[in-house]
Amino acid sequence: MANKQVPIREIWMLSREYGDLAGAGGVKDVVSQLSVTLARWSGRSVHVVLPRYGFMEPEKLGFTLLADPAFPEKELLFEVDLNYPDEERREEVRIWWARINRVTLYLVDAERFREKQNVYTYTADEEENFSWQKMGEGHIDYFAMNILLQKAAVDLMVLLGTRPDVIHCHDGHTAVLPAIISEYPGLRHYFRNTGCVITVHNAGQGYHQEVADIPFAQASTGLPLSLIRSSLLEDCFDPFLAGAPYAILNTVSENYARELRETIDDHLTGWLGHTLLERGVVLEGVTNGIDPEAFSAKDPERSQIAAEFDPLGDLALDGKLACKTALLQQLLDEKGFPGIRQSGILMVDPGIPLITFIGRLSAQKGVGVLTGAIKELLAGEEDFQFLLLGTGSRYDEAGLVRLAEKKENRGRVCILRGFDTILANKVFAAGDFFLIPSQYEPCGLTDFMAQLFGNLPIVHAVGGLVKVVDGKTGFTYGLQSVATLKRAIERALELYKNDPANIRKMQRQAVELIHECYTWATVSRKYLDLYKRAKRNRVHAP
Repeated sequence: MANKQVPIREIWMLSREYGDLAGAGGVKDVVSQLSVTLARWSGRSVHVVLPRYGFMEPEKLGFTLLADPAFPEKELLFEVDLNYPDEERREEVRIWWARINRVTLYLVDAERFREKQNVYTYTADEEENFSWQKMGEGHIDYFAMNILLQKAAVDLMVLLGTRPDVIHCHDGHTAVLPAIISEYPGLRHYFRNTGCVITVHNAGQGYHQEVADIPFAQASTGLPLSLIRSSLLEDCFDPFLAGAPYAILNTVSENYARELRETIDDHLTGWLGHTLLERGVVLEGVTNGIDPEAFSAKDPERSQIAAEFDPLGDLALDGKLACKTALLQQLLDEKGFPGIRQSGILMVDPGIPLITFIGRLSAQKGVGVLTGAIKELLAGEEDFQFLLLGTGSRYDEAGLVRLAEKKENRGRVCILRGFDTILANKVFAAGDFFLIPSQYEPCGLTDFMAQLFGNLPIVHAVGGLVKVVDGKTGFTYGLQSVATLKRAIERALELYKNDPANIRKMQRQAVELIHECYTWATVSRKYLDLYKRAKRNRVHAP
């Protein structure tokens, strides 16, 4: 049966993140933008299920409680099995829903989710109330949270009487669902025509949502012990391995899929890629897209930047200089930015190249290499300024703060600890160069965002970052080290100083390539192909 003969009319997605509702990384952008594209431009029925966290106020966000289909005058209230070893138990769930941008969104409201003030980690307030909930550390009941979300989503579909054409599971948080609907009596028949796709957004160690407590994994999931045992990676139950026999797997760039299956870099995943290869599981690669209108320098009101400019048009980019000037001046304001801790200031001189970074401060993001390279550049007499927006480990934050507070670096380094979407857009728009020195990077979206604001990326050429073309849409380097990153930055600064016309040309070429290859309108067609294959090849229990 050809793919075009398999109709895909109804799509359900499961995710721990979604757009402005709940986010911690690029997953929120991928899930929301792919969903909206499929609903708005292809006319398909798209539904997304995610937790109702404690920081959400559903009514203010436009959500209402879902009515019980059997008793419309009552709210839908049901219990979900979530056993512990030697203890049979259930948790109560109700559902909030809203239709936003033609996507139907469901929030799973349960006590376990309501008590969380962040998507994945504990906050300072939680640590203050409970000393064992350390700020920045992951939720201790993460696995139970994930299973509750998946079981509640399956129960919701059954209660609504819907049988989706495909269920798209995002990351390890939702990767067990294909096994649940294939192994549970009744569900395997109810969902017999429903295909499943699992997208591996990040296969790095710590991202699998694995659990070492095998009895707990078996009790909470309710899956056969034989399947639990066959899904072990480094002696832990791995959701990706559990879902793999029942779904099509993809990751978020073709090159990352290759690295996981064919290179030694897979050691960073605990050898997940090679294990899948040994089991005959194909790992597809679909490079993430982006909605250019969501990061448009031509729409300052939507992007909340100081002035309009067009990387494809005005060669002088006067509006970009205005954005840089406005942000530099704002950094001198004693009021600062709400929720952001600032260390250091920058000179208000828009003619000096501004190097920027936005992201998590972690080993994966190459923060150690970044800090070392900036230190060495500052020690020379390079004419540049450096601005960072992000948060992460206390160790990494402390090192960057010390760099900003050094007397000799005053006016050249500014560290903004925290995150704010509007402030991020301002940094994108103000910057001339954007650093992405990741140790590994499944896809990368900030390179797209930076490029759309005329901010040329300087990247470690791994994973999805190979989509940055050296000398054409940005600057790349190979071997990961302080010296190689430093040389790449020096190349960019030299071109900025000696060949500004080439810089403008690169800014245009970067945006042109996004519109040509990486809009969600283009990328969504690749996902539709996966959906059709998943439905056609509905994989049954081995």
